[in-house]
Amino acid sequence: MIKINLLPFRIARKKENIRRQISIFFLLILLSLVFMFWYVQLLDKQIMLVKNQTEQVNQQISIYKEKADRVTQIKNNLKVLDEKLEIVFSLKKEKEKHFILFKSMPDLVIPERMWLESFKTDTAGLTIKGIAFDNPTIAEFMEKLEKSMLFSKVDLKTAKMKIFKDDVMLKSFELLCQTQKSQDVVKKEDLKQGKK
Repeated sequence: MIKINLLPFRIARKKENIRRQISIFFLLILLSLVFMFWYVQLLDKQIMLVKNQTEQVNQQISIYKEKADRVTQIKNNLKVLDEKLEIVFSLKKEKEKHFILFKSMPDLVIPERMWLESFKTDTAGLTIKGIAFDNPTIAEFMEKLEKSMLFSKVDLKTAKMKIFKDDVMLKSFELLCQTQKSQDVVKKEDLKQGKK
C-alpha cells in the first residue's frame, strides 16, 4: 500500500488561508481608510458650504442692520418732527385763543371808568391787572367777563387803593380768569359772529 503524506498540502492550505485572511484584513483596512478619507472630504465640503452660507447670512444681516438703523433713525426723526408739529399746532391754538381774547377785551372794558394795565397767560388761565374808579366798576367788569363765554370762572385776586398823580385815589385790581378750552372758545365765537 502506498502511503501519501498530506501534511505539506495541509500546511500549504493553512498558509493560503492565513494569506487570504491577511489580504482581506489589509483590504478592509484600505477600504476603511478610503471610506474615511471620502467621508472627511464630504464633511469638509459640508463645512465649507455652511461657512459660505454663514458668511452670506452675516452679509445680509449687516445690510439689513444698516437698513434697520436707517429706519430707526427715520422713525426718530419723524418722532421729533411730530413733537415739533404738536408744538406748532398748540402755539397756533394758543395764538387763536389769545387773538379771540384780546379781540373781545375792548367790548368788555367799562369805558372811561377803568383801564387795563397787563395780561398774563399761563396754565392756570389769564391774569388781568388794571385800574378802576371803584369796586362796583370792578364787579361789573367781572360779570361781563363771566357772561362773555370766554372764561369759565373769574376770581378777584387783589383790589387795593392806590394813589396816582395829583393825589387821585383809584382801585388797582388783579383778576384770575380760568379760560375755556380754545376749541370751545373758537366755536362759541363763531356762533356769536354767526348770530350777528
